[in-house]
Amino acid sequence: MSQPDMYPEEAPREEPVQRALHSQEDLRALPFPLGDWGEPAERLEELYRWAESGALNTTDWYLADRVWKRHGARGLRLAAAFFGTVGAGLPLIELTGTAAGAARWGYVALLLAAACVGIDRCFGLTSGWMRDVATAQAVQRRLEALRFDWASESVREVLGPTEGTAAEAAERCLAVLRRFCEDVSDLVRMETADWMTEFGTRTAPLRAQATVPWAARTEGVPAGRFPMAPGGRPNMPRQRPPEGPAR
Repeated sequence: MSQPDMYPEEAPREEPVQRALHSQEDLRALPFPLGDWGEPAERLEELYRWAESGALNTTDWYLADRVWKRHGARGLRLAAAFFGTVGAGLPLIELTGTAAGAARWGYVALLLAAACVGIDRCFGLTSGWMRDVATAQAVQRRLEALRFDWASESVREVLGPTEGTAAEAAERCLAVLRRFCEDVSDLVRMETADWMTEFGTRTAPLRAQATVPWAARTEGVPAGRFPMAPGGRPNMPRQRPPEGPAR
């Protein structure tokens, strides 16, 4: 098989169906597709669709999770503003002499306003809403970069001039997909770490685990080959010491 044949011109593809995830569902990874590498082009296309679907599901989950947080945050903030205004206005009304004892209800209104703000901060509605929007936008931007990187690799192999062998071209595509999956996982991991910080020092061990990446990625290392550990030395074959002159 010649190298350009590995990347035939792609036909117009249908956009993956984006299904809205219920807020009760957990964010889970899709099963890794197992196929036959006898047809590398079809196999790489299948892996690309798997990575793209995982990113779209992640975006849909965050966009669905932000809906109830947005409604709750806006409701609590409107209630806090209303009770705060009432609490500040009732004592002034009592000073005019038109409503006796209105100041006592003003204190109650101020207490309700503080309670609304406290509930918002306790349950993290506003902060969670902001995190969901920021994470969804970051995953979408990373998905757009993947699409352009994938198109660049396809055009390079179809229109040439080709570089290296077909195996090296497939390895480059796998490296692009792996880097994309790691970046999406890092975005989710950072959002989870930010969520844990809202619970204080009691979750410090869990937060420490969430903020440590699984493995340090080294640019330029081909996919499927493990990089050398930091500070390590390469294993060199042992050589026999030179023999002395014959006597």
